[in-house]
Amino acid sequence: MTPRNVKTTPQAHGDVLTAISDGIVALLKEFYGRGPTRAKSYYEDDLVVCLLRGGFTRVEQTLLAGGRGTSVIQQRMDFQDVMRERFQLVIEQATGRQVIGFMSGNQQDPDIMCEVFILAPTDLVDDHEFPGNGPSVAG
Repeated sequence: MTPRNVKTTPQAHGDVLTAISDGIVALLKEFYGRGPTRAKSYYEDDLVVCLLRGGFTRVEQTLLAGGRGTSVIQQRMDFQDVMRERFQLVIEQATGRQVIGFMSGNQQDPDIMCEVFILAPTDLVDDHEFPGNGPSVAG
C-alpha cells in the first residue's frame, strides 16, 4: 500500500458528509456509466457508511428481469473490489483519516448499495495490524 496525502484541514461535519456522498456517486457515474439516484452518508468515530439507491444499468435490469439477480450482485461485488482504492481515496480526502477497512454490500429489492469504511485510528485494530506497522523481521 502506498502512502496517501490525506487532507488535514478540519471541515464542518455536513461538508464531510456531502463530499463523501458526492465523491462516491461521481465515481460510480464515471466508471459504471450510471450513478445512484440517491445517496446518504454517515460518519461517526471510526466508521463511515454510504448508502446508495438506484443506478442499475439497462444490462443489470435485463438480467434481474430474467431471474439472474445473483449475476448482477456478483458483478457489482467484483466492480467494487476493483474500485477499492478510488473509494478509499474519496473517504480519506473528505475525512483527513486513513481508511484501514472497506466492505461493500448490495441488495436488489429495494435496490440499495452499502459501502462501509473503517478509519484509523480505531480501538478495533491493534497497532501492529495497521498497514506499515507490522512486526519487524530481524535479518
